[in-house]
Amino acid sequence: MNSLGELTNRYRRPRHRRMLALTVIAREEISPHFMRVTLGGDDVRHLEQQGFDQWGRLFFAGPGQDEVALPASERWMIQNALQPARRRPRVRSYTIRRFRPEISAFDIEVAVHQEAATADRPAAPGTAWALSAKPGDRVAFLDEGCGYVPQPDAEWQLLAGDESALPAIVAILERSTAALPADVYLEIPSDSDIRDDITAPQGSRIQWLPRNDPGLAPGSLALQAVTGTPLRSGPFYAWTAGESSLATSIRRHLVGAHGVPRSHVAFRGYWRQGRASLG
Repeated sequence: MNSLGELTNRYRRPRHRRMLALTVIAREEISPHFMRVTLGGDDVRHLEQQGFDQWGRLFFAGPGQDEVALPASERWMIQNALQPARRRPRVRSYTIRRFRPEISAFDIEVAVHQEAATADRPAAPGTAWALSAKPGDRVAFLDEGCGYVPQPDAEWQLLAGDESALPAIVAILERSTAALPADVYLEIPSDSDIRDDITAPQGSRIQWLPRNDPGLAPGSLALQAVTGTPLRSGPFYAWTAGESSLATSIRRHLVGAHGVPRSHVAFRGYWRQGRASLG
């Protein structure tokens, strides 16, 4: 995920922000379009578990960079600006998919689209990194908190997003298993990315929406599903993220067509089609 979007309701910032110096421990292909990377090190002890969709900024070396100046504090923008371009790390934002305190580590999941790369248009920095990361690679991570904060009167939750939001949505489902039942709309690149091992609150309904056709606009299936499906009865909390127009359109639909209070809809644009992420 990146930081193009916004949240409209309560947002939890970490009480103590600290740049974590970490290394890659392992990398595993989950499906054709998803890679799991495990990051760990002594600094993980400084990472406070804030919430279900906790995210942070990841700093890593880009292609051809043998040596980068990884930031050492939360004042990373200033530090980066003072470095020559050849030493500046790439920065992207990712959700913490799973905390693994037993090995002083945590997992992130990266949506990869290597089939879109060409000689004239190389793979996006996050994809390139996830495909080449190896144990021992140095990275830095800055915790940015979380935005999933359901209203007290919510009786169920609506979760919707494209592949960039899948790690956060799955983390929300798994960490809230004793809480609100969920209606979930998850758009993914292909049938082969569907997962059958997700734990969710009792009474939840998950719709997998594989695009399969690369010509379909990302987010179009999720938006169609949300706007075309009747809502459950009772007050609810909505969390939606992914391509910017998807998140804003779902929020507009819920507020405009159903009268949902704005404070009951958290939305975040992780990326924008046709525009590179700035992290």
